Amino acid sequence: MAGVEATANLNVSVISAFLDYLKIEKGLARLTLEAYGRDLRQFAAHLQKNRRDLLAARRKDVRAFLDQLFASDADGRSVARKLSALRHLYRYLMLDKRLREDPTLNIELPQQWKVLPKSLGRDQMARMLAGGDDSQEATGFSAALKQRDRAMLEMLYAGALRVSEIVGIRLEDLKLDLGYVLVRGKGDKERIVPLGKQSLTSLNHYINYSRKAITGQAASPFLFCRRGGRRLSRQRVWQTVHRAGREAGGHASPHMLRHSCATHMVENGADLRTVQTILGHADISTTQVYTHVALEHLKAEYRKHHPRAQARNPVDSPSSERP
Repeated sequence: MAGVEATANLNVSVISAFLDYLKIEKGLARLTLEAYGRDLRQFAAHLQKNRRDLLAARRKDVRAFLDQLFASDADGRSVARKLSALRHLYRYLMLDKRLREDPTLNIELPQQWKVLPKSLGRDQMARMLAGGDDSQEATGFSAALKQRDRAMLEMLYAGALRVSEIVGIRLEDLKLDLGYVLVRGKGDKERIVPLGKQSLTSLNHYINYSRKAITGQAASPFLFCRRGGRRLSRQRVWQTVHRAGREAGGHASPHMLRHSCATHMVENGADLRTVQTILGHADISTTQVYTHVALEHLKAEYRKHHPRAQARNPVDSPSSERP
């Protein structure tokens, strides 16, 4: 029993030290640290069943953990995220000279793990963003909320923003006259994100006609607020997007709006560096997944429009010609 307790204590100590490193040295956000912690504790629990701690993990332990996740029908993207967390942990332990061998070395992602981001079709996206006449002043609280939600949907799609980013945007971050917003992403890294005309128009009407009806007499620094000027919660954003997707005849989430923005830009010919900058990806390899999306779109358009890409009409075939 003492050995089990010692193993558990060691795992807690290793994970705690690693999370402190990520927070202090890398400046990662709280939500990111929580995700790392959950993934690593799950792996530690898997090791403890075999009476092994994080410092004694072997490559076969990592593979068994990943196989177990797949056996329980875990999403491919979440499995890849957990493997990424393990790689970062063991890279840190190697740098700290607490290990001689990295158990995650040479464990590649199988092809089936490379799940393409889910995005919405342009028609569904248009239905989600369709709403009332922005030129009419909101006359009540419920009308003000509708304009707020529409402006938020427009901004999520226009700027490919994460939920954590949009709830943290302040009024001073929005530059309507210049057509962009200052966004604070993962690790508090700032980036400038341009916004389209429709998004800017919707935001302008929300600020001029609706926001004061929501905040009342309270002064709030946040762009999107609840009653009394309180900061909008992440859950409320998810609920708003989900409801809009359902009303448009499908399913939608904030992350799907982010992927839809990137997908539609690539389909229209945007280069990956531009999309990388807008999304706030630190590494271009993260953005390269959209090349697969663009390729599928290109093939579909080719099959649709090229006369030799479709099945041949028997009437036009040489064998059907009369002598």
